[in-house]
Amino acid sequence: MYDIRWIRENAEAFDKGLARRGFTETSSAELLALDDARRAAIAKAQGSQERRNALSKEIGKAMGAKDAALAESLKAEVAALKELQPALEAEEKAAKEALDSKLAAIPNTPHDDVPDGADEHGNVVKSTYGEAPEKAGGRLFGQNFAPKEHFELGEALGQMDFETAAKLSGSRFVVLNSGVARLSRAIGQFMLDMHVEEHGYTEVNPPLMVRDDAMFGTAQLPKFRDDQFLASSTMTPDERDEIIERERIEFFKEQGFGKILASAIFQEQRDLISRALRRRLMNAYVNAPSERQHWLIPTAEVPLTNLVRESILSEEELPRRYTALTPCFRAEAGSAGRDTRGMLRQHQFEKVELVSITTPEKSREEHERMLACAEAVLKKLDLHYRVMTLCTGDMGFASQKTWDIEVWLPGQKTYREISSCSVCGDFQARRMNARYKTKDGKGPFFVHTLNGSGTAVGRALIAVMENYQNADGSISVPEVLVPYMRGVTRIGKA
Repeated sequence: MYDIRWIRENAEAFDKGLARRGFTETSSAELLALDDARRAAIAKAQGSQERRNALSKEIGKAMGAKDAALAESLKAEVAALKELQPALEAEEKAAKEALDSKLAAIPNTPHDDVPDGADEHGNVVKSTYGEAPEKAGGRLFGQNFAPKEHFELGEALGQMDFETAAKLSGSRFVVLNSGVARLSRAIGQFMLDMHVEEHGYTEVNPPLMVRDDAMFGTAQLPKFRDDQFLASSTMTPDERDEIIERERIEFFKEQGFGKILASAIFQEQRDLISRALRRRLMNAYVNAPSERQHWLIPTAEVPLTNLVRESILSEEELPRRYTALTPCFRAEAGSAGRDTRGMLRQHQFEKVELVSITTPEKSREEHERMLACAEAVLKKLDLHYRVMTLCTGDMGFASQKTWDIEVWLPGQKTYREISSCSVCGDFQARRMNARYKTKDGKGPFFVHTLNGSGTAVGRALIAVMENYQNADGSISVPEVLVPYMRGVTRIGKA
């Protein structure tokens, strides 16, 4: 999310950044025109309110001077302004919503050192670790068999069942059982323990369902609505009352009426405020939904990052580092026909998420640290991988810069993404209103947010199965996972 004042002051840099991302739907000129309309609507509404305030004082003076004719004339003008007020409020609201809607749909601008490119073909190799084992004398080298893909291995073992999952839930689901199910659990626990005990992240067990505001805060909404799963159920009377109360609080916060009501003002103004509040609450009551709606989280990035929403932290509290092992849910609306076999692209999967909240000065350093934490997982699993710097056309919506870790899969004979580490600057913080104050009390300023996979459990399972497969179809267990497997070193047919 952008600050329109920053766009006004840096219009050329803003347009240049969006052009690098190939985003042509909105320009600074269009946004500034919308902002001008918003400002004009605010000025018109404020001018009307100021005129009414002035008239209230004049009415008091006229009545004090016993000039009934003047008082009635002034009251008539106030009445006319009253009738005009709802239209002015509607105009201001519409202008604000038009601007906010445009701003919410604009992606983050890339760092200067992000390579330009239209798609994944423009990504650049940053580093590599190890070599493909079938080529470098590793586990598969010299064995007289062609490496199989994970689903071939899992189905042959009788421990990866896509057919039954389809009966239960449809396509892009899987049932794991026996040794493979246990291996999946071991991988998740190993990664979570590592990030907590060795890397200093705070373990969190967050909700798996969140409200619209949380999804908006991390930029899953509104642009990626079709990629999400929505859950709904009947709303209770208490929950409807909660909506009304939130609307009342928001009304006073927006209008600053708390100070006005505490001051000595004329009854006329009190009546205006009371009527405006009644209209607002009546609309909220009439429009309150009959069902509660929650979004299933597409990644734990959503609840973890939103832990600091609408708060002001102290610089001493930063950085905050959170991790969680959770199920994730994605509709994969834009992936029709891609990776339909196996576990690479599922509607439900598990992932260990890493989230950092830090100061602007430390965010790039934190990005490097996060990448190192994710890499450490694959190094301990002794998996060959490479790190890619994503180009401008392949970056995520909220990202300023992203590094992808791609693990080697012998069965596919290719690299596949297993982790993505992004620095978002203050893009998400503005959407969440997450801020901090410096040690000397300056601010508040917006924090910087980062997120990364540490790593995807399902894809790590795929990588382990394909890289540790044996000629007889069994799977050797990586040494680091043996304690989590209660001493089991090899997975064969159940």
